[in-house]
Amino acid sequence: MSDPLLSVQNLTTIFDLPAGPAPAVDDVSFEIRTGETLGLVGESGSGKSVTALSIMRLVQPPGRIARGSLRFKGRELLALPESEMRKVRGADIALIFQEPMTALNPVFTVGDQIAETLLVHDRATRRDANAKAVELLDAVRIPDAASRVNDYPHQLSGGMRQRVLIAMAIACRPALVIADEPTTALDVTIQAQILDLLREMKSAFNLSLLLITHDLGVIAETADRVAVMYAGRIVEEGPVRAIFGEPKHPYTRGLLASIPGGVPGQRLRAIEGTVPMLGALPPGCAFNPRCPDRFEPCTSAPPPEFTVGSDHGTRCYLYDTARLKPDNRQSTIANLRSPIDDRKS
Repeated sequence: MSDPLLSVQNLTTIFDLPAGPAPAVDDVSFEIRTGETLGLVGESGSGKSVTALSIMRLVQPPGRIARGSLRFKGRELLALPESEMRKVRGADIALIFQEPMTALNPVFTVGDQIAETLLVHDRATRRDANAKAVELLDAVRIPDAASRVNDYPHQLSGGMRQRVLIAMAIACRPALVIADEPTTALDVTIQAQILDLLREMKSAFNLSLLLITHDLGVIAETADRVAVMYAGRIVEEGPVRAIFGEPKHPYTRGLLASIPGGVPGQRLRAIEGTVPMLGALPPGCAFNPRCPDRFEPCTSAPPPEFTVGSDHGTRCYLYDTARLKPDNRQSTIANLRSPIDDRKS
């Protein structure tokens, strides 16, 4: 296999709070290859957006990257001086923020903001930057782009503002686009249009995509692989079909079981308990207070990753073959019910 476009290894980002350091991203590792879409999914507050900001080196104090490695095209991003990192942002790695109204500057036209992206990275002269901005708005299917290029953000709908952010993201033809909740606060019809647009842009420009969302339906439609995040840690990672067909981690199983679509008239299923506060994580596996399958080792130390299939790993002691005897392990796993079965029962 070819070398990964982006390799994140043991990334840890902490926030220095009065009560002490709190890890928002804790020992996170994953890879994205050229042309691949990786979905990063989890509840609000699980550390998904901080992971994106860490990759871009945009974490603001009191947050800081404590340790880890971020290798992009073979270069260590954490070792680059800020002047070099500015050249990477936007040109090689682009970030689509989740709230376009706050990401766009209200006092400049959308055309000026797209043109600025091109000018900063020397991708156009001032004379032809506006024409390229019109081309980009047309590429993201904004009607009457030649006129809309002179509009201010407040004159556009939420869906159109999101399209402007996508136009800015692809302006310099980056190799990797990070889309942080790109369909948040949009109605269902517009969500589908934005997802179709992302797929179209990915194919047209041979992009790799890190898609951050809490919507498993979006992941199922768009991603090639998925990483499930909980309390700052990735608890399961693998191909989309493997994760949705045979989820291994109890948290992944709970997420899938909570998707609406079971027997009509039945109450929706939910994962009991709440996500722990940063800086107050329970010992061992952070999910253990909410886990129906917890047992003795779950409170001892955070579990390492165990291989459970082809390109499929999970951080759960249920799959620790060295700790569990084969007979006990098979009996324990056999008692775990499919989330699909749970919804039908």
